[in-house]
Amino acid sequence: MVQLTESQYRATMDPHPVRVDQDSPPPFDFWPYFDSIDDSDLDGHDFSAGVVTHAWTMPISNHQHVLISCETPNVFLVLVLDLRHDTVYGHHLLDLRVLYGLS
Repeated sequence: MVQLTESQYRATMDPHPVRVDQDSPPPFDFWPYFDSIDDSDLDGHDFSAGVVTHAWTMPISNHQHVLISCETPNVFLVLVLDLRHDTVYGHHLLDLRVLYGLS
């Protein structure tokens, strides 16, 4: 399992992501990857409920970002899906509280 750095994560983003409809099925089964992420990558947050709150497709880079929420508002585990190869490229802990000063 690859924990992406901030720069690796940002490199998979496009300037105009497309929101994925919540009723759309995932492009492939990413849950085995999710289940194998080491707890040390989660900074003490509990994502075990597996609640997907948002997903965004990056049409230029051909990635999809799947945001999984935890008990802490504005903190997400992002699974970056490689849509070209139907595999998980890696994961990133996205803490909007730190990035944008949210509470």
